[in-house]
Amino acid sequence: MIGKSPNQNQRNLFRPILKEFINPEHPLVVLSGKVPWSQLEKDFSDLYSNTGQPAKPIRLMVALLLLKRMYNLGDETVIERWLQDPYFQYFCGESEFQWNYPCDPSDLVHFRNRLGIEGVEKLFQLSVEIQKDKFTRKKDLIIDTTAQEKNVTYPTDAKLYRKIVEKCNKIAKDENIQLRQSYTRVIKQLLIDQRFAHHPKKRKKANKSKKKMKTIAGRITRDIERKLPQTILPKYQDEIDLFKKVIIQERSDKNKIYSLHEPFVACLAKGKAHKKFEFGSKVSFAMLPGSNLIVGVKNYNGNPHDSTTLEDTLDHVKKITGKIFSNAIVDRGYRGKKAIGKTKIVLPNSPRGKTPYQKRKMRKKCRSRAAIEPVIGHIKTDCRMARNYLKGTIGDDMNALLAATGFNLRLLLKEIERNIILAILKIINISNRKSGTYFRFQILSS
Repeated sequence: MIGKSPNQNQRNLFRPILKEFINPEHPLVVLSGKVPWSQLEKDFSDLYSNTGQPAKPIRLMVALLLLKRMYNLGDETVIERWLQDPYFQYFCGESEFQWNYPCDPSDLVHFRNRLGIEGVEKLFQLSVEIQKDKFTRKKDLIIDTTAQEKNVTYPTDAKLYRKIVEKCNKIAKDENIQLRQSYTRVIKQLLIDQRFAHHPKKRKKANKSKKKMKTIAGRITRDIERKLPQTILPKYQDEIDLFKKVIIQERSDKNKIYSLHEPFVACLAKGKAHKKFEFGSKVSFAMLPGSNLIVGVKNYNGNPHDSTTLEDTLDHVKKITGKIFSNAIVDRGYRGKKAIGKTKIVLPNSPRGKTPYQKRKMRKKCRSRAAIEPVIGHIKTDCRMARNYLKGTIGDDMNALLAATGFNLRLLLKEIERNIILAILKIINISNRKSGTYFRFQILSS
């Protein structure tokens, strides 16, 4: 059953309401007035039944998800912050200051699963529609891709073989099966032999231990498959097939398995000096030049070429904004397509046969493309996309959309803060904005 938020204007005889002691011009208070909570409750009401115990209010759960992304918090830490911050509580729809936790942190996991990709996409569309005035007259887009790293360890063959042995032993323990040997002590010693495998004096010993671990992983996998009863085997068949694929894969194979709990993780070679490989998925972002508003997000499993991601990204931009942009400004990694539909692909090539004015205009557009690089950096570090903790390929899509939603709302919060500062300056009649007082105030407020 759908839970109901309290009336924030209803007074209490014994406790003051939040509106009486919080700052009405605080950015979160102003932002809460811009979000159409009633529309969100109407959109998500179909996800709840009409019977049973009332659930937590939709506004509370949606607001917690947004606050988590805006302030770079986890499921546990956002609830701890909620308990001590009256502005968080007001943004979530509370009428009085609460002394107890609003929900269990695991409720946020269940609510994300309840929303699904379509629900999270509605939240992203909401963050764009609130700032609709920023793209009504825009004709250009900036598009770029980045890697979204999954929460997996750096993969090596030795780690994967050890995981296979441990998982086979766990299956045998759960199903009360006596294996030929557990190899627990043997694997421990072989992992010690793997240390400093790159050293010339230890390379031979490390290669020998890795080969032995591969043999053990194949032996214990065949042993568990042979001894499992035919009635129970289908329960573990997919897992056993995954073990076999890891054991037989070679270095030059395509679509390799890099993690047993996240088998769809891909290896992305980015060419960075400090990090040559990243393991996760590829995400394409579409941004408006000038305002830095994210208007399109698309996640891709694997490592497709950048030029193949353009069409899907532009389709998502049209779905979110309802608008077709004239130009998509990209880098040289998108070579191969000059136009998609009515959108022209602008690459930083030498403009031959054009007037000096056209050349200057083209160079200015291509220089503006660099603005998306720090924006992607902020999305990763400030909005929880540096490492993706959500499970599966659905988690990849949801994490990218939620991170972009958090970044858009952070932009709106900063705009509200800037308007408040300008209003204060106007009240105290600082007419000359080039004076030292104004600049000192601006630096302190930023």
